Amino acid sequence: MLLSEANPATGLFVLVPWIVFAPVIGLLINAFFGKRLGETGVGLVASLASGAAFLVSALQMYALALYPEGAQVKIAEWMHIGSLALDWTFRVDTLSVTMMLVVSGVGTLIHIYAIGYMREDVRFKNDPARFPRFFVFMNFFIAAMMILVSGDNYLMLFVGWEGVGLASFLLIGFWYDMDTLGRPSWANSNTAKKAFITNRIGDFGFLIAGFLMFWYLGSFQFGEVFAAAPEVAKAQPWVITAITIFMLVGVAGKSAQIPLYVWLPDAMAGPTPVSALIHAATMVTAGVYLVARSFPIFGLSPDGQYIVATVGAVTALFAATIAVGQYDIKKVLAYSTISQLGFMVAAVGMGAYVAGMFHLVTHAFFKALLFLSAGSVILGLERGHHHGHHEPSSPALPPKGDGSPLSHRERDRVREAVFDPGDMRNMGGLRKTMPVTFWVYMVGALALAGIFPFAGFWSKDEILLDASLHFPHVYWLLTAAAFLTAFYMGRQVWMVFFGQARHEAAEHAEESPLVITVPLIILAVLSALGGFMNLPFEGFHQFGYWLANTLGKVEFPPFDFVVAGLSTVLALGAIALSWFIYQRKPLENGDPDPLAKPLGPAFVGMENKWFIDEAYQFVIINPYKRLAEFLAQTIDWDFWHEWLHNSVIYKGFVGLAHFLADPVDLGFIDRISYWLSDAIRASAESLRKLQNGFVRSYALSVLLGVVAILGYLLFK
Repeated sequence: MLLSEANPATGLFVLVPWIVFAPVIGLLINAFFGKRLGETGVGLVASLASGAAFLVSALQMYALALYPEGAQVKIAEWMHIGSLALDWTFRVDTLSVTMMLVVSGVGTLIHIYAIGYMREDVRFKNDPARFPRFFVFMNFFIAAMMILVSGDNYLMLFVGWEGVGLASFLLIGFWYDMDTLGRPSWANSNTAKKAFITNRIGDFGFLIAGFLMFWYLGSFQFGEVFAAAPEVAKAQPWVITAITIFMLVGVAGKSAQIPLYVWLPDAMAGPTPVSALIHAATMVTAGVYLVARSFPIFGLSPDGQYIVATVGAVTALFAATIAVGQYDIKKVLAYSTISQLGFMVAAVGMGAYVAGMFHLVTHAFFKALLFLSAGSVILGLERGHHHGHHEPSSPALPPKGDGSPLSHRERDRVREAVFDPGDMRNMGGLRKTMPVTFWVYMVGALALAGIFPFAGFWSKDEILLDASLHFPHVYWLLTAAAFLTAFYMGRQVWMVFFGQARHEAAEHAEESPLVITVPLIILAVLSALGGFMNLPFEGFHQFGYWLANTLGKVEFPPFDFVVAGLSTVLALGAIALSWFIYQRKPLENGDPDPLAKPLGPAFVGMENKWFIDEAYQFVIINPYKRLAEFLAQTIDWDFWHEWLHNSVIYKGFVGLAHFLADPVDLGFIDRISYWLSDAIRASAESLRKLQNGFVRSYALSVLLGVVAILGYLLFK
């Protein structure tokens, strides 16, 4: 319903536009005055803007407690063309407010963390002028995501959908002219383009779904679409199935599902706060939200649900296998994100919308925690690396080519070229030098692994329980993925925090400042306790009851000790197996992985991401480049420019011009003028003889004239 004076929560609902306006104001202030505010001022403005959006979201939650039916808040007319009538209207219900709280709440913690992280990052990259720009992009990301989750129609949702795509492009390629180690490179800009283009492929599917929706259902408005869908499903069921499948293409792009997941691991090129923002609470969850928001449509297409659930489950297992073979601390988490998104997509595909959204929320807590903690680890190693290389005992580096010594920054850059602070093979023993980061990382790892009583245990098991009841093949795929999840997180923890330091940087690593560790502690608390919002016992499904106000009647299957017990035993067994393999003999840089020999070609595939990027390169990118080169060189240059323009048009024009100038103009037209002039000259010569100056000649002429006239008159 629209707002009315009878609505007791009207005074709070009318504040909802500020979830967008506050981040926009923050980005405008930093865009125009950021250089004057300084680093702390810029970070404070951006964090307050995101925090204001969180405060408004919390007020919306309170308003829904007073008026659970929610409201639509119209602020402007937007698009009125023929039968299409769309306005910019905010939809306030329990599903949208859940997303608002997650995006703004976790986003605010990431903003605060980014103040400390980017202060060190811009100094390491020697480019402090970019500090304000980073927070402008971050606030833009929050604003776009808020538009996405608050829109009351699919086109408004699509505006936010494209907005976060643009924001991700700007943030992933933030260091567009250098790599993550500060070396001149186009690598980051290329990964940003890869993410942008891959998402545009998914967006094409979303657009096709939208066109089908408008053509057959007559609207983009959520309420009107959902009301018209049942009749169309009876008359033309293929339409609803087609809409769900094309939506899945959009979901695959945005939420990194097979086959469009390849952009997300490369998004690690962005600063770590970007990784946390994209992979935890914002962009990648948009596809899950789209399916949950479209639950009346998906509920009418069993085939569509089956396909979506299967794609999610296969993605979960596939990405988990790749995470097992990675060595970059953030790459492991990136493939973990793809895997966990597979859990969520499988859940909403099965119709377990509460379970899918529950895992979305808990995953936002512990995956943001893990990414930000990984960033703390990387910063700690960079500090340790600088500390070791600034000691007097450090080996001398060769001078420049002209014989002059290298500056401190140039010496650091040379050493950074051979040292990767994100490589887990360079770590070890960090639990001693970075104790706060270690403990919060342990909380996040246990939550992700699904260990009782952390948040991931409750949300992941709820998905497994729903799958076991309705989609057995999905259940077994997700169970295998859960086992691998616990294994690769155990592998990562043993390699990063236990054993002896395997590099001088790890030995001298330093703990991060409070501006970084405090957000980590808050996220750790949420990761530990967040699961209690939806305990699987009668009367304790608080999150489920909350979403039921939007989703309608929701079934809560009873807690199954067999499903929960099996997943817990498998998780603990996977952690024990990882300890047995990696804790006894720490993996150092250059050593073969202990799994390489027993798994053989399988581990080669995991380590090389199953060569999917190479396959895309061979099947799509290289032929595309060859086609582009053929079109550019052969068609455009050789044919269009050289032959058509130069040979046909240019030479033809020159030849015609010579023909018109020589045979036609000079040979014919000029010759006619010459003939006329010669004739006139000849007649003038003849007539000139009559003007000889003798009187007798003139008298004779007069006489002849008189005779001629008289003769004419006489003989007329």
